[in-house]
Amino acid sequence: MKKYLVAAGSNVDLGRWDTSDDGGLAEDEGRKILKTLRKQLEDYQELLYADHRHALLVVLQAMDTGGKDGTIRRVFEGVNPVGVKVASFKRPTDAELAHDYLWRVHPHTPGKGEITIFNRSHYEDVLVVRVKNLVEPNRWNRRYQQIADFERMLVEEGTTIRKFYLHISKDEQRQRLQERIDNPDKRWKFHAGDLEERQLWDDYQQAYADMLGRTSTEQAPWYVVPADRKWYRDLVVSTILVETLESLRLTYPQPDTDLSGLIVH
Repeated sequence: MKKYLVAAGSNVDLGRWDTSDDGGLAEDEGRKILKTLRKQLEDYQELLYADHRHALLVVLQAMDTGGKDGTIRRVFEGVNPVGVKVASFKRPTDAELAHDYLWRVHPHTPGKGEITIFNRSHYEDVLVVRVKNLVEPNRWNRRYQQIADFERMLVEEGTTIRKFYLHISKDEQRQRLQERIDNPDKRWKFHAGDLEERQLWDDYQQAYADMLGRTSTEQAPWYVVPADRKWYRDLVVSTILVETLESLRLTYPQPDTDLSGLIVH
């Protein structure tokens, strides 16, 4: 999985990352591996909840149709919802706009024992804000360091952060948008604004590239996940999360009293 890791401070050219990479796996083989990974993630999530010393924040960003919702559904399919929550960040409300841009984000970060998935995130404030010229450049430019400082604080307080950019090709996005239009059951997902956003593809690609290079850190790394093949996207994300939870050396807490020999009547 290291080949998908964005090195801290690197210059990112997204055109050099293969969106259709399959890791050399056949789809059937990949799905078998994914099934095993789901069970491992289920077990580790329960252990994380019981251990109650760590928290895990998963950040998902992507172009429209990139597969954030699908990743959440498939990767976290078997986990106990008690210890997992999803926070989605849409257009800011008037109350949110009256505060600093991180004000609406901080309350949704995970507590000890929890996994929180950000479906879009604080990174919208260096993406859409930049592309749409919603604030002046010197303002969004300062945010890279502010975000890095915010994430470092979370890490120092016990939160593990893994960030995933789900990387699809422009042609794959075209096919997925067309599918939404052609399939009556998926038309609710389509918005006229999606086509306007698509016209800004190159601007968004540059904004993402700068974001990845400037905010991937050792403590809160970014991964560029090839996402044209949905099954492989899910496999990459699952593998990295399982390896991350394994590295935390989680343990079940010991009972308050000695339970050896105790018999319930």
